[in-house]
Amino acid sequence: MTALIKINDKLSVAGQIELEDFATLAGLGFKAVINNRPEGEEPTQPASAEEAEAAAKNGLTYAHIPVTGPSIREQDVRDLQAVLAKTEGPVLAHCRSGTRSLTLFAIGEVLDGRMKREDLPAFGASHGLDMRGADAWLARNGH
Repeated sequence: MTALIKINDKLSVAGQIELEDFATLAGLGFKAVINNRPEGEEPTQPASAEEAEAAAKNGLTYAHIPVTGPSIREQDVRDLQAVLAKTEGPVLAHCRSGTRSLTLFAIGEVLDGRMKREDLPAFGASHGLDMRGADAWLARNGH
């Protein structure tokens, strides 16, 4: 399985996971999986329907919130926050590398005043991920 990057007690992010990883995630105590990849981004990635089926087979909630860096909307950020809020337990969000998933989370943290925009580089670096996309999104959207 790809490396899981723990952000806090509620959220971890990762690169692409495989269908067989859903059982492992359930065994580790995860309660939900969020897929932030658009369909067919890479020919080898599982389809969202396949991930949803693997999640259901393993007792996990599943959400598909597909984004690319330039396509992120505030609604995508809020959709991720809604999954985190309604899930009783840890959530794994994944994309190709984990960066987009963490970007969605970080944008929400800044929008809601729990993080300052100037803290994004250090926040990303502390998890080994680049938050320039989050900073650019906030700049484009007047934050």
